[in-house]
This record gives sequence, C-alpha cells and structure tokens, in this order.
Amino acid sequence: MPANKKYLSASFHQRLAKITSGLIGGYMLTSLLFMLAGHWIPVGPVLITLKFAGFVLWCGLLIVPFLFKNGWTAWGIYLFGVLVLAAICYALN
Repeated sequence: MPANKKYLSASFHQRLAKITSGLIGGYMLTSLLFMLAGHWIPVGPVLITLKFAGFVLWCGLLIVPFLFKNGWTAWGIYLFGVLVLAAICYALN
C-alpha cells in the first residue's frame, strides 16, 4: 500500500532544507549553548558534559525540523537562535 501523498514533503528542496537545518543548525545551536555554559561552569565539567549531553541535545535538534511543514521556516528559526546566542556570547566576552 503506497504512502498517502498529503503526508509527504512537497519537494526535494524541502527535504534538503529540513535535513541541513537539523544537521548544521542543530550542531551550531548545541555548540553555542555549551559555549555559553562555559561562561558559568568551569572548563573541565563543560567538556565532559558536552560529550554526552551535547549529543543528546543535537539529536533532539536534528528531529525538530521534521515537525515543520516548511523546511525554510526551520532554517529561519535555527538561524535566529544562532544569531541570538552568538550575540550573547559576544556580549559576555
């Protein structure tokens, strides 16, 4: 039995946008969150935490774009989050 067409993504570009936003945007958000955590937590525990909690957070952020109907919306939200976190990191230095 074939899949119902209304539940499938609209095009290849939408799927590509969702995949890349999950991979690249999720990694950038995870890295910036742990860079901010490094301002308040000593360096040793942050590095250990990044190995385990960072992977779990990145996996969660990888799945989130597939909940959106439009992949470019996911990119927009992830880039906005990256810009906000980067501005906070820059302001703290």
